[in-house]
Amino acid sequence: MTTLARLNQVTRRFGEVTALDDVTLEISAGRIVGLLGPNGAGKSTLLSLVQGLRKPTSGTVELFGGSPGDHRNRRMLGSTPQETALPPTLRVGEVLDFVAAHFDNPVPREELAEEFGFGDLLRRQTGSLSGGQKRRVSVALAFAARPKLVLLDEPTTGLDVDARRTLWEAVKRQHRAGATVVVTSHYLEEIEALAERVIVIGGGRVLADDDLSSVLAKVGLRMVRLSTDRPDAVGSLPGVVDQRAEGDGSHTFFVRDADQVVRELAASGLPFSNLAVRGATLEEAFLTLTAQGAERPLVTSGEKN
Repeated sequence: MTTLARLNQVTRRFGEVTALDDVTLEISAGRIVGLLGPNGAGKSTLLSLVQGLRKPTSGTVELFGGSPGDHRNRRMLGSTPQETALPPTLRVGEVLDFVAAHFDNPVPREELAEEFGFGDLLRRQTGSLSGGQKRRVSVALAFAARPKLVLLDEPTTGLDVDARRTLWEAVKRQHRAGATVVVTSHYLEEIEALAERVIVIGGGRVLADDDLSSVLAKVGLRMVRLSTDRPDAVGSLPGVVDQRAEGDGSHTFFVRDADQVVRELAASGLPFSNLAVRGATLEEAFLTLTAQGAERPLVTSGEKN
């Protein structure tokens, strides 16, 4: 498969802060790749390196076989940053025309607007749009030049549930038409809806790189909360990944299979009370997995595409 972007042992530091730490990965044509991780994990920094907006502190970054800093290598790259900045006095149609004028074979503005659900906004000034409407326009612009590779950084920020799903469907249609897409998110639902390959980033490191189902199994933690005077013994039960003490004197245990752990707990004879089970939020799961992965990656699939 054709490699569109490659990072080789890339580290990026901002002063004393290490945003990316020895990251090696490849993005090949033909898939939707999800970059999943909590805020501050290094996802946006990674995309900025691929776009040539920043240079690595060490290591190398390639885009279409050359330097991302060369404008010729960025002609088949589309992107949407986290922050939307559209000229407030221009009409939506004028913005689309302006961007299209930079390319040889752009998508016609009416077609692009209908694809992303804002055909009725073409004559509106962008300054009058809601945050969600601006976001749809911004994401659509990433596809205006029929790019080979599209980088979407938190594309559904500010969108309601219906608008988010509409955008997902548009992105999937663009992918079927030939665009390879990299999408960052801290929404597990978004990655499930879009991605085929998932790269989990935490603390600037790649913690997992595998197909969607394998990664979901890693982040799908449950939380068992209870009161006990023997927390270390409960924490040593099979299936317990991590534990923490709560301020009210209870303890929370992160587990992969809550049913199994509760059965083990009941059979152990250990004293407990006030048992409650719930799913871990994505951030809670990643904080736990990041701590686990401090010494080694959580998933080593060997996948390089």
